[in-house]
Amino acid sequence: MAEFTVAVADPEDGTTYQVDVADQDANRFIGKEIGEDVDGSAVGLDGYTLEITGGSDDAGRPMREDVLGADLKNVLLEGGTGYKPQTEGERKRVTVRGREVSNATRQINATITGRGGGEVADLLGDEE
Repeated sequence: MAEFTVAVADPEDGTTYQVDVADQDANRFIGKEIGEDVDGSAVGLDGYTLEITGGSDDAGRPMREDVLGADLKNVLLEGGTGYKPQTEGERKRVTVRGREVSNATRQINATITGRGGGEVADLLGDEE
């Protein structure tokens, strides 16, 4: 079964909460892509809507929005997610993961886009 750590960002107060999801809740993320909405009840936020903004696999390779599918790809990058050039014009071939969430994904980054009842800190627990 799939298991993920979902990093839920709250844009109103700038905090991020990490929630471990497994089994049925994790299956709600499988097949979704970066930019798609997911029901917040998968992470304990009933009535909320989350937008997937990124993620990484078990080796730490980032997901890129411009790479189709869920597989590993070697892409030539000039910058952006997965590569930060040291000089202007520098390019590098980097292995990244596609934009689709799969069983190989270990962390999913999500942002709250729709609000429900209750405070986020109360529903997820204020972890400091």
